[in-house]
Amino acid sequence: MFSQLNLPQAQLQISKRENQFFVTCLVRKKKILLTPEEWVRQHLIHYLVDSKGFALGRLGVEVSLKFNGLAKRADLVYFNHDLEPTHVFECKAATIQLTTETVFQIATYNSKIKANFLMISNGLDHYIFENKDSNLIPIADFPVLN
Repeated sequence: MFSQLNLPQAQLQISKRENQFFVTCLVRKKKILLTPEEWVRQHLIHYLVDSKGFALGRLGVEVSLKFNGLAKRADLVYFNHDLEPTHVFECKAATIQLTTETVFQIATYNSKIKANFLMISNGLDHYIFENKDSNLIPIADFPVLN
C-alpha cells in the first residue's frame, strides 16, 4: 500500500473504514486519514521519539501560523521546556522530490516560528539545516538533545 521508507519501520496502528485507511497519530491520539504524506509524518514522529530522544509531549503536529495573511501549517514543531520552538519539520510523500521549493517552504514557515533547526523529508531523503543568523546551514544530524 505505502512505500518502504528510509526510516526505521514504525509500529503504526492502522485501521480500515469504508475502503479508507486510517492511522492513530502518536501525538494527536486520534485516527487520521492515512495519506502518503501522513505515512511519512508518522514514521518521522516515531523515529524522532524512539531513536533521537525527542519528548512526545513537546511535539506539535500541523502547527498553525500566518504568513502574509494566509493560514499555513507546519507539519511538525518541537518545543523546548520553555515551550519555545526549536525544530520545525516539513514532510512530503515519498513520491514527491525534495527541491529548493521545499527548502523555501520550510524557511518561510520558520520566518514566523524561529526554530534553530529545520528538516525536510519525503521518507527517503532527509535534509537537516541549522538556522544561523537567518542562514540555513546544512548539517549531518541534529545535536544531541538535553
